[in-house]
Amino acid sequence: MIGNQAQKLEELVASNSNNKSKKTRFIAITSGKGGVGKSTISSNLAYVLSQSGLNVGIFDADIGLANLDVMFNVKIKKNILHVLKGEATVSDILIPITRNLILIPGESGDEILKYSDMALFERFMEEAQVLDKLDVMIIDTGAGIGEHIQMFLNAADDVIVVTVPDPAAITDAYATIKTIATLREDVSMIMNQVKSQKEADGVFGKIKKVAMANIGSNLNLDLIGKINSDAKVSTSVKQRALFCAEHSSSQPYKDIEAIASKISSKLERNMLVKANESGLSGLFKRLIEHF
Repeated sequence: MIGNQAQKLEELVASNSNNKSKKTRFIAITSGKGGVGKSTISSNLAYVLSQSGLNVGIFDADIGLANLDVMFNVKIKKNILHVLKGEATVSDILIPITRNLILIPGESGDEILKYSDMALFERFMEEAQVLDKLDVMIIDTGAGIGEHIQMFLNAADDVIVVTVPDPAAITDAYATIKTIATLREDVSMIMNQVKSQKEADGVFGKIKKVAMANIGSNLNLDLIGKINSDAKVSTSVKQRALFCAEHSSSQPYKDIEAIASKISSKLERNMLVKANESGLSGLFKRLIEHF
């Protein structure tokens, strides 16, 4: 039933792909366990990317624990599930954060397609074209390795695993990487709340050594960046403010900026592609392929 529905939806997406637009790079940010700063990093990274002039969307795909509204200090009334159920339009749920940054409140997992009958999904795909000009979409997934999380990790261009230098967090991060390695060969990491680059390199080195020995040499595991521990970060979170907006001279800001710079260098900017490779409709096209 789901397979047949997915095939019909895929054909529908293809029929809506004549328009040309930018190709959106989808970046999934995940973690082995909660409390390592994943959503804080996602929101601040999206903000810094938007400040560089890129058009950025951030999709809250943390089922049951969506909290990007808290990070951005905004109120959410409806999310993407309401759109699929016909209770709202895409434009209704979009929340502008800055001139180049849009928050997309979302649900993930099987519920996305549960309400996707052909008529509703066709309207959704047409409305979703409002986001086809996005350069990058950050997907803030839930922690762990659940099936609905794997779906987003498989659909993304880049997957970034966040961890902190804590034994339990490192163990969970490795378990996450091991699962992701069954889906793809390339995984990046961010070492959060470290004292220095040396500590970040040391922790990453240990994880990579174990991964190479147990997962295999086909895995391309790299350290995309680190973020220094700083009380300003936790203070900003408590105040529902982005630390990158409040403390632009801090080391964590410089660390996020360095990560953003690496991501920007990967973007195929100004490249025109079919609309089914861009924006929110492009993401759903990829998700549908896994049903």
